[in-house]
Amino acid sequence: MPRLNFGAFLAPHHPVGEHPMLQFRRDLDLVEQLDRLGYDEFWCGEHHSSGWEMIGSPEMFLAAAGERSKRIKLATGVISLPYHHPFNVAQRMVQLDWMTGGRAIFGSGPGALASDAHTRGIDPMVQRDRQDEAIGIIRRLFNGERVTAKSDWFTMQDAALQLLPLQEEMPFAVASQISPSGMTLAGKHGIGIISIGSMSSEGLNALPTQWGFAEAAAAKHGKTVDRKDWRVLLSWHIAETREKARAEAREGLLRHHNQYIVGTLQRPDAKPFSDPDEAVDKTAFSNGSSATIGTPDDLVARIKSVLEVSGGFGTLVGFVHDWANPENTTRSWDMVARYVVPEINGYLAGLHQSQHFVATNRGVFDRAKDAIMAKINENEAAVAALSVTKGSRLGDVASASNVPDLDKVRAQVGQR
Repeated sequence: MPRLNFGAFLAPHHPVGEHPMLQFRRDLDLVEQLDRLGYDEFWCGEHHSSGWEMIGSPEMFLAAAGERSKRIKLATGVISLPYHHPFNVAQRMVQLDWMTGGRAIFGSGPGALASDAHTRGIDPMVQRDRQDEAIGIIRRLFNGERVTAKSDWFTMQDAALQLLPLQEEMPFAVASQISPSGMTLAGKHGIGIISIGSMSSEGLNALPTQWGFAEAAAAKHGKTVDRKDWRVLLSWHIAETREKARAEAREGLLRHHNQYIVGTLQRPDAKPFSDPDEAVDKTAFSNGSSATIGTPDDLVARIKSVLEVSGGFGTLVGFVHDWANPENTTRSWDMVARYVVPEINGYLAGLHQSQHFVATNRGVFDRAKDAIMAKINENEAAVAALSVTKGSRLGDVASASNVPDLDKVRAQVGQR
């Protein structure tokens, strides 16, 4: 089975009222932790309104994150292309790629918040077409072409990048929710996808159909899409027990849903929860729930289920939220890295097999024990010392599997 990559997606959804400088620093601390724990990707989005999401330039944030990390890929999740001149986006992504040593992933979208488009006077009906147009232009620039193009929202005249990406081919990805537009766009350009709608039960159930849209669009335009370039987003909070995970997440989850999802975004299908227990039950423990609040084993079961339903994908991305306090959130990401990732990717299989072999094939080691006793018996001083040695604690500190039964040996010596 192919190795599943793991990543994190930072919107971020911080409650209004926290010190902005400390929020930025805490988010950078998270990138550093994820890099140290071996996560593969970190995604950071662009938002300009709502109060809860305050990173306006993912490229700037990721450049800072690049200085505090070594190996983790740094992805724009996402740049809202209709808000920017395509040449400027291309320039910033190239600079980010060089500043991070070739670790940049270019994720784009049409713009998620209607309020962001409103401040720019952009008609929502044109946003997806503009994203499509910009992707085509940016890919040409990355390929080293000199581009002249005139659109109703940008003009380019003999435009060429004086510096190309450090990576031979910078990964592209587009955001997809439940509608087919993101998937068909990915298929048209033959690029990757990050499925954001999978955080809802409807989105999870739609995953197989969604991938079909990408394949159909790719075939239509003479492109190919690969499941290894498909990223699926899930929400979780993990602790040692389900009871502990519930206790840690309940208050923050209630606040996030009622104040942000319902109170700020006012999503038409979202209803406020009456108390923290209802928030946890409906989010993670109802028939239609898509999040996981529980133990590493619970998350392993969820991931295996989503892999089966979807038909397979390349990267699982966890949604970064403030359901729990910073300390417990950090602990949750740590536990996923320590227990969930190795279980999903089979990193422990060889260790389990080795332990089982040693525990169940004791006869293999009898000759090694006999060799030790032969050497003891050859030395009269060793035999004498063994006969008066008190206790049998050598086995507690020795790691070798060939330590003889010293009590039995002493009994044999005493019979001589």
